Amino acid sequence: MAKRERKEAEAGEVRERLLSGATGLFASKGYSAATVREIVERAGVTKPVLYYYFGSKEGIYLALMREPFGKFATLVEETVHEAASAKDRLSRLCLRAYDIFVENMDAARVMYSIYYGPPQGAPFVDFDAYHHRFQEAVLQVLREGIRDGEFRRVNLPDAMWAVIGALNVAMEVELCHPRQSLGRDGVRRVLELVLEGIVMNRKTTGKIRRKR
Repeated sequence: MAKRERKEAEAGEVRERLLSGATGLFASKGYSAATVREIVERAGVTKPVLYYYFGSKEGIYLALMREPFGKFATLVEETVHEAASAKDRLSRLCLRAYDIFVENMDAARVMYSIYYGPPQGAPFVDFDAYHHRFQEAVLQVLREGIRDGEFRRVNLPDAMWAVIGALNVAMEVELCHPRQSLGRDGVRRVLELVLEGIVMNRKTTGKIRRKR
C-alpha cells in the first residue's frame, strides 16, 4: 500500500512539474513558440513522459486551462447556494475568484493572450461559457437580495457590471501593474463600497417615507 501511494505521489509531482514548466513557457513565449522539447527540459523529464500524462502539447495546454476553470466552476456553484446573506455571498464569490486568479497567475496570463490576441494554434477553450456563468451567478444573488429586501431595487445588469467590473479591474491591475496591486484586502474594501451602494438602508428609507 505504501509503495503504491509513493508511486502516486511521484506521478503527481512529475505531472505538476510538467504543468508548471508548460505554464511558464506559454506565458513567456506564447503557446505557438513553446516546444515540447523545452517543456520536458524545464520539467526534467523526457518526451514520452509528457505524452504519457497529457498525450501532446495540446493536451497539456487543455489541462492547464481546465484545472483553474474547474475550480472556478465549483466555486460558483458552492457560493451561489451558501446559506448566507446576498451581500456576503457576492463578496465571497468575488474574493474567492480573485484568489484562484492570483494562485494561477501564469495560466491567467496565457488565457488573456489567447483570448484577446491571436489564437496561436491553441486548442479551443470556451472561455466565454465561464464568464457567462459568473455573470449569471452574480445576477442570481443580486435578484435574491432584492427579493428578500436586502438590496434596494436597482437595474440588475448595471449592478452586475458594477460588481464584476470592480473584480476585473483588480485582476488586471494584479496582472499588468503588480506594483499597484490592491491585494485581497483592497479588493474586499472596493467590493464593500460597491455593495454598500445597493444595500437597503432601512433607517434612511423610513425617514424618506415619513417626510413624504
